[in-house]
Amino acid sequence: MAEANGATVTGLCLDGQNLGEGVHGILVDKPEYKTEDAWRIERCQIGWFSGDGVRLSRIWCYSIRHSMLCFSKGDGLSQRGWDGFLLDNWFSGNGRAGYAAREENAAMTVTGNRIEWNREGGLISHCGNSYNITGNYFDRSGGPAITLLGTEQEACSRFTITGNIISRSGAPWRELEKHDSSQVRFERGRGIVFTGNSMNVGRDDGNKGEWSPRCGIVYGHLENCVIKDNVMHRGALEELVVDLGGHGEGVIVKDNPGSLGTPW
Repeated sequence: MAEANGATVTGLCLDGQNLGEGVHGILVDKPEYKTEDAWRIERCQIGWFSGDGVRLSRIWCYSIRHSMLCFSKGDGLSQRGWDGFLLDNWFSGNGRAGYAAREENAAMTVTGNRIEWNREGGLISHCGNSYNITGNYFDRSGGPAITLLGTEQEACSRFTITGNIISRSGAPWRELEKHDSSQVRFERGRGIVFTGNSMNVGRDDGNKGEWSPRCGIVYGHLENCVIKDNVMHRGALEELVVDLGGHGEGVIVKDNPGSLGTPW
């Protein structure tokens, strides 16, 4: 899809059959941002691709609803751009993340999705801003369910993360350093609110595999952020809250009750 402004892709099943290398299901790869794309993917199943299920480079205004982005070797959805709505989808069993934005990214609404069994993690944003992440179910991520990573030059900023279920993250399918074996990881952030979420440890289905994660909430180098009123009943194996330090002003972390989980 290139400059098909206002287009809708609906009711299709795209099966990549793992052909080739780096083959994506739906691709937008524009050289520049021109105007709002304003297109939609609805009621589709997009999976089994050797690249990403959907890869959007320099996207501006779109929605994905009621769809399943699954079992591709890359990300379920890889995005570079902004103004997106991800509503009531499955991001399942992908080789990298369920959703990943590793270049410029902003202004996202992520609501009511099931983001599960992705090998590198659930949702990843590098230096993103202005996200509303509400009412999702993150299950068995192979890394943190939610990873927000900024840099010294550009922080992750203005994230509201509320009312999510975060279960058995940090699945040890690959070698993870301790802080990636966590439910969530926030580093170099400003204006992040993380509240009203519930987290627990677990293992693979059928009581198989190793228990995870080692840590609950991992955070560092924050400024004007609130991490409060989350619950971690059997929320981690070793440490519920890990403070990496380096904070600026206005960081509130309190009232996050929980207990360490042990295999049962």
